[in-house]
Amino acid sequence: MKEGKGTWRVHARGVALCLALIAVSGLEGNSLADEGGTAGNMVVFRGGYVHLDSDRGNELFTDVHGAGGLNDSQHGWYVGAWLDHLLSPDVWGMMNDTAVVGEIGLQFNRIASKEVLSTSNLGLTGGNLGAVHTTAALQELTMVVVSVAPKIRFMQSHRLSPWVIPGGLDILVFSPPSNGAQYLDVGVQFGAGVDYNVWKAFRIGLEARYHLAANMTNSVTNNFLQVGPYLGISF
Repeated sequence: MKEGKGTWRVHARGVALCLALIAVSGLEGNSLADEGGTAGNMVVFRGGYVHLDSDRGNELFTDVHGAGGLNDSQHGWYVGAWLDHLLSPDVWGMMNDTAVVGEIGLQFNRIASKEVLSTSNLGLTGGNLGAVHTTAALQELTMVVVSVAPKIRFMQSHRLSPWVIPGGLDILVFSPPSNGAQYLDVGVQFGAGVDYNVWKAFRIGLEARYHLAANMTNSVTNNFLQVGPYLGISF
């Protein structure tokens, strides 16, 4: 599939956002030392905007190769959660006030979908191959992402704490499958974000991530960008 016209502009905005998050988080925040709490172990709930590098239009299972219109949106939304587990509070003695955590994530992506012909609503009348009848129906485009990634968190003793993911493992599951009926892919994700301790163990934040896939689903490009807020609870 061809990339959308605004794809690289969206990616540039995403990269700029990541840099801005890190720059803003450099501002001095209030210390959490007196409250005895830092962002080490944390359960997080998230949601936001997702943008595919290329659409899934003109495929067999998404719109019967455009027989009744293309299911070609590149935009959608995501919801998910992740669990941060503290691995080292000081990068194994190399950096003070900087922690390394392991993130285990689960995410659901839903791409804006259209009413088109699909293999589920392409039927036969009386079993006669010469009497095919068609009815357009909403064909949902979805994706599930399971991920494991190392994360570096800075300024652990401050209310405002930025983080980066230098690279993490993605397992991608698609519905509907590709032209070759493949529905699994593997890839790597990169990300950055910042969160703020608002009260007790509760933190609110903003993240931006880019997922680079191996594209093992028969010529479909599965890379995508996501940006959105999240709510974390430290423990």
